[in-house]
Amino acid sequence: MQIAWSGVPQIHSTSGFFKHMADFTEKTQSINLELACNECGALLKFQPGTHHLTCEYCGTKNEIAEPQTTPTEIRENSLEDFLAQNIEHEVKIEVVTVKCDGCHGINTFDPKTVSDKCAFCGSPLVVTRAGTSKIDRPEYVLPFGIDLQKAIQEFKKWIGGLWFAPTDLAKFADAPRNMNGVYIPYWTFDCTTHSSYRGQRGDDYQVTENYTTTENGKTVTRQRQVTKTRWRTASGSVNNSFDDLLIEASGSFDKKILRSLEPWHLKNLVEYNDKYLSGFRTEIFAVDLRTAYQSAKGRMEPAIESSIRSDIGGDRQSIQSVSTTYRNPTFKHILLPVWVSAYRYNNKVYQFIINASTGEVQGQRPYSTSKIVLAILGGIAVITILYLLFNQS
Repeated sequence: MQIAWSGVPQIHSTSGFFKHMADFTEKTQSINLELACNECGALLKFQPGTHHLTCEYCGTKNEIAEPQTTPTEIRENSLEDFLAQNIEHEVKIEVVTVKCDGCHGINTFDPKTVSDKCAFCGSPLVVTRAGTSKIDRPEYVLPFGIDLQKAIQEFKKWIGGLWFAPTDLAKFADAPRNMNGVYIPYWTFDCTTHSSYRGQRGDDYQVTENYTTTENGKTVTRQRQVTKTRWRTASGSVNNSFDDLLIEASGSFDKKILRSLEPWHLKNLVEYNDKYLSGFRTEIFAVDLRTAYQSAKGRMEPAIESSIRSDIGGDRQSIQSVSTTYRNPTFKHILLPVWVSAYRYNNKVYQFIINASTGEVQGQRPYSTSKIVLAILGGIAVITILYLLFNQS
């Protein structure tokens, strides 16, 4: 949900296409009143790293009431009950969305806006294609922890530390375009697993073998140590526990980039409050619960496999079959904060994302072909020198 919108200049109108949005505007009127500055009437925006809203025009600050739920009291929902009974969330929120023609991201925005840009790629939005939809209200949110200036500092640090980057990249990437604060939707899953397996354990041992080779034009016999493996059947079971396993519900960001932003400070989650969203954009959930749960099982597999290999022991392991039971799975849906923008280099746009909780930066970047070639040639030269020195000795 988007309660207040990013710093892109807005044009407001009460005529034309947006007249059919009147019902939506009326429903959100009470929220907007809560976010209005008592001094000047402007929109209050959440100040990252704090617990208050700030008016950027007159400086008025409004504290956000402490949530009733503390981190140790965060509620989890029974996944089995939810899926078995097709339970619908009781609390819905209504949002106005439009799909970007450039990156296909789903943007939420003010129903009175007639001109806007995509929060994910900066392309102009065709807002006349916008529509309203009801979505489940997130249960928890991780408020922005770093502000725009800190985000820009982290970006510059990231750019300066890139290997094989063009020499002049830092200069061209000095001013990111339209950096937006965006809340990304996630599912989290908790559960325990019991996995029964069958496989083989391999124990290495050394043997001495004879071999022939040619030295100074003569055939000679030499000996060498060879590693062989003795295999035997193995079976058993392992238990694993998973807590707050994150599954992305975004339809606008690359999953690999989002996962590279982990870990998140989930201990700082607070109960959902519209005020934390004021001044930022919010992406809607694009992945349903069933699909997310299957993805969660996929993320559990490496940990389960690692436990099985450890249980088998030995020097090598071969896993032939695994049967896993998932016990007491629970879930919740949350919003996590990022700063997202792009920079232009050699007429190409590169997107990057900043974890607004930890400052971790990930994204697209250009490479310097000349630096890579020089590095390869340098590596070849070093190997050649070492080879010649070894033969001489």
